Amino acid sequence: MLRRNPCLRLRWELLVTLAVTAMLHACASNRSTLPPPLQVPTSPREPVVDDYFGTKVVDPYRWMEDRDAPRFVDWLQRQDAYARAVLGAIPGRDRLLERLQAHSAGGSVVRGVRQAGGRVFYLKRNPGDDALKLYVLLTPEGPERRLVDPALAGGAMSIDYFRPSPDGRRVAYGLSEGGSEQSVLHILEVDGGEHAPETIDRTPYAEPSWRPDGTGFYYNRLAEHTEGMAEAEKYLHSRAWLHQVGTPPERDVPVLGTGVAGSPALQPVDSPYVQATAGSEHVLAMISHGADAAMSVFVARANPGAGYHWKKVADAADGVTAAALHGDELYLLTRKDAPRFKVLQVDANAPDLARARTVVPCSERVIQDIAVAADGLYLSELDGGLGRLRRYGFSTRTLTEISLPLEGAVRGPVTEPARAGALVGLQNWITPESWRYVDDSGQSVSTRIVAPWNVDTSPYLVEEVRARSWDGTLIPLSIVRRRDARLDASSPVWLTAYGAYGVSMTPSFSGVYGTSRLMPLVEDGGMYAVCHVRGGGEYGDAWRLAGAQENKPNSYKDLLACADHLIARGYTRPSALALEGASAGGIVVGMALTARPDLFKVVFSRVGDNNPLRLEQGADGPIVAAEFGSTRTQAGFRALYAIDPTQHVRAGTAYPAVMLTTGFNDARVPPWQPGKLAAHLQAATASGHPVILRVEFEGGHVASSGARSLAEHADMLAFFYAQLGRTDAQTGARD
Repeated sequence: MLRRNPCLRLRWELLVTLAVTAMLHACASNRSTLPPPLQVPTSPREPVVDDYFGTKVVDPYRWMEDRDAPRFVDWLQRQDAYARAVLGAIPGRDRLLERLQAHSAGGSVVRGVRQAGGRVFYLKRNPGDDALKLYVLLTPEGPERRLVDPALAGGAMSIDYFRPSPDGRRVAYGLSEGGSEQSVLHILEVDGGEHAPETIDRTPYAEPSWRPDGTGFYYNRLAEHTEGMAEAEKYLHSRAWLHQVGTPPERDVPVLGTGVAGSPALQPVDSPYVQATAGSEHVLAMISHGADAAMSVFVARANPGAGYHWKKVADAADGVTAAALHGDELYLLTRKDAPRFKVLQVDANAPDLARARTVVPCSERVIQDIAVAADGLYLSELDGGLGRLRRYGFSTRTLTEISLPLEGAVRGPVTEPARAGALVGLQNWITPESWRYVDDSGQSVSTRIVAPWNVDTSPYLVEEVRARSWDGTLIPLSIVRRRDARLDASSPVWLTAYGAYGVSMTPSFSGVYGTSRLMPLVEDGGMYAVCHVRGGGEYGDAWRLAGAQENKPNSYKDLLACADHLIARGYTRPSALALEGASAGGIVVGMALTARPDLFKVVFSRVGDNNPLRLEQGADGPIVAAEFGSTRTQAGFRALYAIDPTQHVRAGTAYPAVMLTTGFNDARVPPWQPGKLAAHLQAATASGHPVILRVEFEGGHVASSGARSLAEHADMLAFFYAQLGRTDAQTGARD
């Protein structure tokens, strides 16, 4: 966590106070909702020239990559002070925050539901809570019990993950500080509430998997950090270990990884995991090779005392993205020769893909995930962007469609190998999430995991349309609006996209891209539009590949097509259109901004990948190279250069208003990525519209608290409203 000099902090708080006071005084005599201009912080240019296969590329802000250097920290503080002054002076910003707070008070948010020993575990943030807390339902009808409140650990702590033991008596969970996601693993006894004496550090992606008897678990642990280690080496050479509860971590046994006897050969970037399953004598070795979802899979008898004799099941070329054991039967979800995936079954005792049986063939549906229960293999699927649920019966060897009461997204299925049935979460763009239990007959009943939201969404509707992209491909576009919204090109529209790693933007009310965070805009007659660009997984692996590596420009061109469609159909106009992307979505919106600055009124890039040419220098660099390309090859350089927004900013261009965000503790996208784009745009723009960089010094890639998340969304809405020249009480938009 950043420890700032108190004198520096006081100095900038004083500057912000003076700037805000001056702006409020000016606004009192000026009816415009736009704050008066401020002094944009200076960004020193110290050009570094790289020669990539004969192409010289200039990077004037390479100095920012030393993220802990005092001058970069000072620069971030000045940028944040400027951003907060601009945002704080917008009339109506506080009222927007109050409206968002009122919406968040309408219901609880639930994440990470899991079943174990007949109990249900989940993370929940109730109205008024600042952080997700860990809860358990000991019985389906009984009251929930809080197990872990991260606030009690002191500081801005967050629960990053958790896994209950098969009998539901213990939970392993990761706790980190300040949004850093640098988890320390803890072990809790559920019934008594006591913690085991040991903790395990270097476990941000531990993925603990309990042994069937609940005495210990397998987990992934990063290599020890050495002095002078480059950021890009942070996640290399990790290992899978076996931990016995009650023993010091120093006695843990390495199971998979470089230098481990009997381990399959691994590359430095590989992340090994071991997966145990109750009711099976086997364990799986799942080896991730970076950003690509395809894994290498090995199987062995679970016999720690005698070592592990791994038998190869599949390598990365076999396209296996998920595996599940049911006794001696091993089920594999694969994309090989199946662009929308299929499910194979092999004998775990003698795995041979050449003799695998196809139990669920490839179809028009996209199979997203599989989960084993006592009665069958449950399949989560996408059918034209809508979630579906089917079950492959172990006894009948047939597929059964399971009817669900809501059209939208399906979360889960969450199963237990020893119990029949599954838990599924249901929501759509205008319906808050609920969780239902599906029994072995296919009937579903509501659960007490989350109470119904106190929100009336009847005034709203969802339109599902398609926009024709540059090459004729039809791009799905989801539009949320009031039923009585004006369709005369006067409505403000908030357009968002992601398009990477095969992630599908499924209908969501309370999620990261959910409608609830923009309800004031929709209430005021605006619209929320989600563009399902190529690079996502909405139509399977072919859709992902069409927006990856050298095909990545398709993603932002699809987004531009969706923007043009909204304008051509009379939903909005460029002077009322906002564009948003986050994380890898920063590439898409950054390139859309530089390609068509005339098309948008406001652009938001949240913790965005804004300098892809230098992605490999970050902690996630070796991992994301599989998705976007590597500068170590000529083809990879060309692919990255074509999607690097910092290399496409042009001096003297009239860019729209831009708000970038970053978290100082971001372990995925370092703050110099958004920082560089902010500096480029501030130096280049000729429009007079503000370009601001909002920094969370106690945050990371995701908000470390509910309050910080609401404040960020209030700032974004206020920034949009100010550029439209309106307050939150005014409906419609005007130039």
